[in-house]
Amino acid sequence: MQTTLSALTLSASIAISAILCSTTVAQAQPQCGMRSSILEVLDRQYGETPVAIGVTQGGGLLEVISSADGVTWSILVTTPEGMSCLVAAGEGWRAGIETISGPDA
Repeated sequence: MQTTLSALTLSASIAISAILCSTTVAQAQPQCGMRSSILEVLDRQYGETPVAIGVTQGGGLLEVISSADGVTWSILVTTPEGMSCLVAAGEGWRAGIETISGPDA
């Protein structure tokens, strides 16, 4: 009986996760275009400029773009073929993580 309940619970969890994931993916489609155009819009609308950059294992360019005060941020990925896609955006960007030390840490 307990095995059956565990299997049902696991099946329900997987089904719910699948529904949530498919909804999230459908709503969070990347916006793609020319890198210069995307950067221009982010700068004009949000005051965001590149603050970090890296090259992915596949040769893509990953950029973190943030407003000066860190209120908003975006992540832009450009493929080696030149397609740029805005893949994430949010609020509260912090360039570094502060470390708390001492007896209360």
